[in-house]
Amino acid sequence: MKGKHQGVQKRLLDINSKAFYTPCGCHSLNLALCDIANSCVKAKDFFGIIQGIYNLFSNSTKRWKILKEHVKISVKPLSSTRWESHVEAVKAIRFQPIELREALLELAETDGDNDVRCRANALACFHIGNFEFLVSLIIWYEILHAVNLISKHLQSSDMLIDVAIDEIQGLINFF
Repeated sequence: MKGKHQGVQKRLLDINSKAFYTPCGCHSLNLALCDIANSCVKAKDFFGIIQGIYNLFSNSTKRWKILKEHVKISVKPLSSTRWESHVEAVKAIRFQPIELREALLELAETDGDNDVRCRANALACFHIGNFEFLVSLIIWYEILHAVNLISKHLQSSDMLIDVAIDEIQGLINFF
């Protein structure tokens, strides 16, 4: 619902002025998870690198072809409103960092644009090859994957409240 001035909430209030607004739990969860990814400098840096990798390859069909020659799962963009995009973006790098690094190194050697070559080399050598980045990749994937599974269950049409409570408690215990 967009709000009391337009959208579904407005229409409902036009029909019945006594109708009350109940925020969508899944939408609130989505917004909270998007905010978590931007909550600290390390997280911002990490997801900035993820987005930078996508941007580098997606801005050219020639570069995208080099990427596809090296990886099975293509890199994905991040979305500021759809937190699940973070899971997919991290997954694409988490399970093929060596192949992605090789694609970046090939790009650094063959691209005609000096800026692209420098960015590709920096991503390959200082980020993909960085221990802290690799550990962050594993940790963020585990966190996002666990939350995503519970989120999917919570959104199912046949979800029961006692099962939802148990699953949320299990997620809390996971951390």
